[in-house]
Amino acid sequence: MGDLHFYTNPQSRGCIVRWMLEETGVPYETHLLAYGGAMKTPDYLAVNRMGKVPAIRHGEAIVTEVAAICTYLAEAFPEAGLGPTPDERPDYYRWMFFAAGPLEELVTNHEMGFTVPQKRQGMMGYGRAEDVTATLEEALTGRPYICGDHFRAVDIYFSSQLIWCFNSGAIEKRPVFEAYADRVSDRPALKRATSLDEEALAAMKASAA
Repeated sequence: MGDLHFYTNPQSRGCIVRWMLEETGVPYETHLLAYGGAMKTPDYLAVNRMGKVPAIRHGEAIVTEVAAICTYLAEAFPEAGLGPTPDERPDYYRWMFFAAGPLEELVTNHEMGFTVPQKRQGMMGYGRAEDVTATLEEALTGRPYICGDHFRAVDIYFSSQLIWCFNSGAIEKRPVFEAYADRVSDRPALKRATSLDEEALAAMKASAA
């Protein structure tokens, strides 16, 4: 595999991938794309036909969708220790896909102001916000990270979705959620990623002025 390329906008879910990349410690080239025209050019549509960010290109391999990118990078760079051990795999994959499915569906509907009619709750992956809240609280109680004692790639994606959820009011903010959020937010790689995105946003604003 060749060079690693990262396509993003600092005001997108690309911030999660940036954090993941910083955790791997692997060099990568960043391509900043403004919303609208830059994401719809033929060159970028060849990377992601959806015309959305984030995406990565690793040699000839292209990966889109944040959960998939995090999973791929953990496997592509095992020396970073972000993938699961055999014992951790059930929780690792369960919560990666829970965050990508029910949790994102819940917060998106909340942000759009859409309330699921009671008779239709069974059709939704998350059912009710109350059930999601209880499920997440149970998953995090008595363990520092979602797979147990060790920080993994799933914590990057899962915590980002969880924080979005309780900050938006989609689920109730509970002490176990806040403690987990504080724990992951203290990671040096996240601080580096945040600083890089802040610099990128400032540069994009300056070039557009």
